[in-house]
Amino acid sequence: MNRLRKIRLLLSYDHRTVLLFAEAFLFLGWARMLLVFPFAKIAPSLGSKTAETSNELQPQEVRIIKSISSAVNIVSRHTVWDSKCLVRAIAGMKMLQRRHIGSTLYLGTARDGSGRLIAHAWLRSGPLYITGDDVMRKFAVVETFAQSAGMPRRNAQ
Repeated sequence: MNRLRKIRLLLSYDHRTVLLFAEAFLFLGWARMLLVFPFAKIAPSLGSKTAETSNELQPQEVRIIKSISSAVNIVSRHTVWDSKCLVRAIAGMKMLQRRHIGSTLYLGTARDGSGRLIAHAWLRSGPLYITGDDVMRKFAVVETFAQSAGMPRRNAQ
């Protein structure tokens, strides 16, 4: 019954939202599969290392960024695989990249309550945070990856 209710809810959305959810689902799955490789192998596909994109946005980009943020964060709660912070950040970055909107992926570390090192990833485009902003202030940034708006898609055909 619960599954049927979720399907009905999904079908109640307009077709653009359903397509955006499907895109988020596919990119979340793709990003999760990427994580089976060593990070050093996937890092070059994330953009320019130690760089950040501008805090400026075009007015028409705000709506797109907010809808991508919402889709990634909603869909990530319903995947059968773990869609934690890095997976969400990579998926959001690639969705923005498809629309030629720049973004910066941040990687940070901190210590948890028992002193163990923990990591977190979050994504920003312009002044807006797409993923991971709920706890980002607890982490010290150790690396950034900038994907400029004009950067061509990798492996584009």
